[in-house]
Amino acid sequence: FFSSLSLSLSLSLSHTHTHTSCVRSNRSNNRKPALSYSELMTLGSGGSSVVVPRNFRLLEELERGEKGIGDGTVSYGMDDGDDIYMRSWTGTIIGPHNSVHEGRIYQLKLFCDKDYPEKPPTVRFHSRVNMTCVNHETGVVEAKKFGILANWQREYTMEDILIQLKKEMAAPQNRKLVQPPEGTFF
Repeated sequence: FFSSLSLSLSLSLSHTHTHTSCVRSNRSNNRKPALSYSELMTLGSGGSSVVVPRNFRLLEELERGEKGIGDGTVSYGMDDGDDIYMRSWTGTIIGPHNSVHEGRIYQLKLFCDKDYPEKPPTVRFHSRVNMTCVNHETGVVEAKKFGILANWQREYTMEDILIQLKKEMAAPQNRKLVQPPEGTFF
């Protein structure tokens, strides 16, 4: 399923690339590989950018999540490969060193509504955790108490959210908080 989506994305982006080849090459008959999300974001004249459709953006994030980019302590992927709207995602964070979270594995749910990435996803811990930005009854990460969600920008990603949550675990206000027993869930 993901291969066919990636192929569709590549074909669509190749088509887009055909119309914009003058930006990347003076030889208009030269076919180049499909553009990545970051290339599309910088495509345009005079510093203007192209707004990438929601599903293309999510496909790019899915590809990054599948490749395991980063240090391997955060990961994410779709809950249901048949969800054509790509709304429901699962994230995992391995707790940071030198904190009460060290060695623990935290599971999260991220929900990208139809207005993502213009607005942030809803983020909720499935694993019980005690953090200042997490609602103690529901596990929801409260946007007002978590900087990246409170100051959301279109270019932020689900990976950025997970990395910031891991950093928040290691922050002075959270790194020594007593935690619920490991393996308990909201």
